[in-house]
Amino acid sequence: MAGHSDNDLGLPSFDKPVKVAIVIAPYYTSIAEAQLAAARGVLEKAGVVHETIEVPGSLEIPAAIGIAHRLSNFDGYVALGCVIRGATSHYDVVVNESARALTLLGLQGVCVGNGIITVENREQAEERADGARLNTAGGAAEAALHLIALTRRFGQPKGGVGFKPRPAGDDAIIEIAGDQEGPSQA
Repeated sequence: MAGHSDNDLGLPSFDKPVKVAIVIAPYYTSIAEAQLAAARGVLEKAGVVHETIEVPGSLEIPAAIGIAHRLSNFDGYVALGCVIRGATSHYDVVVNESARALTLLGLQGVCVGNGIITVENREQAEERADGARLNTAGGAAEAALHLIALTRRFGQPKGGVGFKPRPAGDDAIIEIAGDQEGPSQA
């Protein structure tokens, strides 16, 4: 995760404006405030416009990012929250499923930096939320920016996977599967 390494890539630069959504589950108020300050600090240092979206819990963060990605014009997302282990298995469900959903969004091309803190106790959460110590939220913001830069470097998607619409016109050629001896056009 960005922010936990001796290898600092620095912040990418952009020739066109960048807009990022910070999606946060502010369950633990003081932790959330520290996370927001750290993420906003990184985004502002990079000159990035940002908006904050609050959701009830960490399980809702990926859904909110998916909705915003489909219906809005954000270039990337910073996922922030804090899950502290309790006495039940609920911790494992929240941690695993929120991480899995964020990973799936990333594999679909959504630029997401995961800054959801997953810890055993409040002391560990405070250490990871602190922008001067481990700075998990700042690292997540950096990760989102690097993914946006990578997406811009490689250009816009060239089209989806699967079937494409039939070309217009009566003389359109439709390619069909066949062996080397058989016809290749219909």
